[in-house]
Amino acid sequence: MYILESLVLTLLPIVLILAMLIIWKQAADISGIVGWAAIAAVAFFAFSTSMEVILRSTVAGFIRSFAVSLIVAASLLQMAYMEQTGALRRIIIFIKTIACENRAVQIMMINIGFGTLMVSVGATPVSLLPPILLAMGYSSYVAIALPAIGYDSLCTYALLGAPIVVFVDIANNFFGKGHEITLAQAGMTFYMFLPVVSTLIGFCMLWIVGQWQAIKEGWGPCLITGTVIGVVSYFTNKYDNLVVLTGVLCGIAVIVTMIAFLLIQGKKVIDQSKLTAEELAYKEQYPLWKALTPWLLLIAFILILNIPKDMFNYLYRVLKLPITGVTADGSPIDTRALWNAYTWIFISTIASMAFIRPTAQQLKNTLSTWWKRAPRPVFSAAIFFAIGEIMNMSGYSMATQKFETASMVKVLADYSALYFHDAYGAVVAFIGLFGGFITGSEASTIAMFAKYTMTTAKNLNMDLTGAIIITAGLAFGGGLASVISPAKLQNAAAAIDRLGDENQIIRVAFVFSGILTLVTSLFVVVLLNIFA
Repeated sequence: MYILESLVLTLLPIVLILAMLIIWKQAADISGIVGWAAIAAVAFFAFSTSMEVILRSTVAGFIRSFAVSLIVAASLLQMAYMEQTGALRRIIIFIKTIACENRAVQIMMINIGFGTLMVSVGATPVSLLPPILLAMGYSSYVAIALPAIGYDSLCTYALLGAPIVVFVDIANNFFGKGHEITLAQAGMTFYMFLPVVSTLIGFCMLWIVGQWQAIKEGWGPCLITGTVIGVVSYFTNKYDNLVVLTGVLCGIAVIVTMIAFLLIQGKKVIDQSKLTAEELAYKEQYPLWKALTPWLLLIAFILILNIPKDMFNYLYRVLKLPITGVTADGSPIDTRALWNAYTWIFISTIASMAFIRPTAQQLKNTLSTWWKRAPRPVFSAAIFFAIGEIMNMSGYSMATQKFETASMVKVLADYSALYFHDAYGAVVAFIGLFGGFITGSEASTIAMFAKYTMTTAKNLNMDLTGAIIITAGLAFGGGLASVISPAKLQNAAAAIDRLGDENQIIRVAFVFSGILTLVTSLFVVVLLNIFA
């Protein structure tokens, strides 16, 4: 049995990151740097890890983060471009006219449907939606809170499925050759959480808008939305090549269903009476199709790359474009650069220039805006992958090509199995919530804690299905942390110049996130009893 000091030293850097965020109110990137230094020191002094292993693990972590960090970089560039060329303003004007006669449908369509679709292709609802909601007559409180919670329903499939792709890569590295899992195998477990979580998030949003009265009036659209997400995600997650399209197709399906709901009720889908004279003039001047070109091209490229199975198999399974000679244990890191979304976000942005025809000044402003916004969130996404890689490789010796001491991950896993036993499934989502809070993203939570979770599952003699269920609970807990993420709430508040308002929201958000995480934990236990 490991001495208690190993557990304390392993937890110390994580507690330090938490203190940096909550007590000293530091940004995620600064907290990540401090956490990395603490993890490196503990690995070096307490786990006999050489500096070469630490540095190699850091570089490997940064490369493994590409599925997230480079998507963040690419999507921020695309958003800056759409903002500077006026495309974003035109889209905002359009969204203001949607479902004005039914608030519940409007909430489902914009915050879950459109929000999910946008975050799936790399846009940021917490920046995009608050000004729209404020202009539609919602309070600043609601305009900040709804975007932060709305897209959590399919957070695992954000950034074109980056979190689930990261999980599959980590799982295959963990289980080794001959025991690899596919995207569909993981997806058929992950999708089961979606209708439950999506429906509950819908009810949470209704409560934020009008408490019990809003729930009474909007329970129908809310249940329909959760059902649609469940049905669509069931089919997309059956096929490897469709898994990463889950967020895109679910978002579109929710929008289409809510439009049908309005038409059946005989209500307007579009109401331009809400627009000002200036907005009406801009609408006539700037065609909507033109404004949507970057996103339409991106969605088209992603569909072309993933729907034909031969194309998907070649880009995902054959043309992996691995980077070698970096990791401490010599294993290659598959980049799949021609399949991953970041490449196609860049390409769709460039291709859209043929239609939008930006001026030289607009392009200059785009790059300037992007350079101001991108470095810190990109680095934040990457640094926690590096921390997770150091935790995974601590105790490894390059000389003997084996772990001379138990890694931090094994220490955590062994103690978790020892103290939680069969109750681990009931707490894993809260571990994910904690991870999502300190890292700021579900993908980073998976990078830090997925191997620990799977090791614990192995210690508890769970089979492969049980390990995936446990990790899915971790992932969804990490996604639910978005609603209590200070960075995301501050981003939403800043978008409407109401910095400080997020402080009153976070208290309510903690209650919602706690309830949703508890339900997720109970669902993990149910699934383990049924399938594992």
